[in-house]
Formats: sequence, structure tokens, C-alpha cells
Amino acid sequence: MSDHQAAPLNGDKTPRRRCLWLTVVFSVLAAAVLGMAFSQSTLTAPMPDTVDMADMTWVEVRSAIERGYTVAIVPTGGIEQNGAHMVLGKHDYIVRRAAGRIAKELGRTLVTPVVSFVPEGSYDPPSGNMQFPGTLGVPEPVFAQVLEGIARSLKSAGFKTICFVGDHGGNQASQAAVAAKLNREWAGQATTVLHVADYYADEAQIRYLREKGETPATIGSHAGLIDTSELLAVHPRGVDLAWLAALPLTSEATGHSGDPMRASAAYGTALLDIRINAALRQIRAALPDRQASNQDPL
Repeated sequence: MSDHQAAPLNGDKTPRRRCLWLTVVFSVLAAAVLGMAFSQSTLTAPMPDTVDMADMTWVEVRSAIERGYTVAIVPTGGIEQNGAHMVLGKHDYIVRRAAGRIAKELGRTLVTPVVSFVPEGSYDPPSGNMQFPGTLGVPEPVFAQVLEGIARSLKSAGFKTICFVGDHGGNQASQAAVAAKLNREWAGQATTVLHVADYYADEAQIRYLREKGETPATIGSHAGLIDTSELLAVHPRGVDLAWLAALPLTSEATGHSGDPMRASAAYGTALLDIRINAALRQIRAALPDRQASNQDPL
């Protein structure tokens, strides 16, 4: 074959190779540009007008954490008998309101749904509140595992301080034990679990009522003056003092102690302030450098 005949073949292959290389280069560049575009377009959301995680999307929660909302409150309540004059969900109503206020006053804090199913006594034979229909209890190890699972979920999401706030006496031991266990396990990992015991301590509330002229007999210990007043302050529809006043004389246990007829929403507001302020002091002591503002830092 002559040089004259070979030339067209060489000339034909060169543009082909050039086109192929250009195609590869442009494909690589396009992929790089698209990759950069998608990497810079992660989902974000403005802060919603709530601190309740159940009313937020996962994108809102992630955006809040990125903005410094790294404290989570886990409120625990209970479904139990509260005398003949109060609804079973007393603890849930009270702790939900208290947790919301704590979060807003503490700043950059979110609140999980209330844990309603808590230890209430033995089943067979029934003890404590389990002696009354409507009470829903779980074994203490089950409650502790629920708390642990919630805390692990919050840590995985990026929360740095997890606060257990319990409105029920049966919740306190498990909250303390789970907090101690996880703090040992997570030592050095910048995540802390706090059992907010000061919220449940009632010495200051009793002192306040004694100063108002109340006595141990009128205050009581369960579903009495304190509980009834707090529920009147946050969920008055859950209290029926007229029904209590109409109770006939009977040897059957009513499930309450003290004198709930002396309860009032004014008492309840003051008593809740005492508990909430105690919780705030304890949490703030664990977070000395936190800003007391829920304003977006960005």
C-alpha cells in the first residue's frame, strides 16, 4: 500500500480519538460539577415555632442541632389512678407543660414526647397504684431499657446533653441508674446524661404550702393538694372537685390523700414555678457556659 493510500486512514483515526477523549473529559467534568452541586444542597429548614420534637420533621431537628440545639429533655410521667377527682394522665399533663417551659427558659433545647408507661407496682398480687383500674405499669427493667434506647437515639442524632425529668416517684431510681450507666460508658465522648432529681424533690413546695398555713394533713402525699393544684394550673378539665365533694361515706379507698378541696390553680402555678426553677438550676449547673436564649445563633 502506498503512502498516498494510507494517509486518509491515519487522518480518519485522529479526529475519532480526539472526539473520544473530549467525550471522556466532558463526562468527568459534568460528574464533578453535579457532585459539587448535590454536596452543597443538603436539606435544611428554619427553626419551627416549637420545642417539641414530635411536631418537627427530621430535617428541622437536624437543622436545630446544627444551630446549637444540642440539649434534649426526656419527660417521664405515668398513667395511674389519681383519686376519684383527677384523670389518669395527671403526670403526663404536668410534666409535658413543665418540660416545655424548662426548654424555653434554658435555651436551645428540644423536648421528646412524654414517656407514659412507667413502674407502678407489682401485678399479682397488685400493689400500689396497680390496685386501681386504669393504672398502666411496666416492670422497672423495661422502663430503664426504654430510657436507655431514647438516650442512645438522641446521642446518635447529635445531642450532647440528655436530661431525664420525671414527674413520678417510681421513675426516679431508673432515671438515676440509666444516667450513671451511660455516663460511665460515654466518658470522654462529650455526651452527658443528667437525672434531674431536683425537679421531683418536694421540700421547697411543702415549705411554701406550710408558709401559707397548710399542714401535713391537708397537703397529703398522693393526688392531694400539690398534685391537684398543679393539674388545675395546666389542665383544669382533668380535675372535678365537685365530684370529690359528692363522694359518699365509704370504707373503700379513694386513692388520694390530704385535702384536694383546698387546691387551686394559683397554688399550682406557684408550685410548678418552684419545681421548674429547681430543674433549671440543676441543668444550668451542669452547663455553665450555655447561653440562656433560644435565639438562633446564626
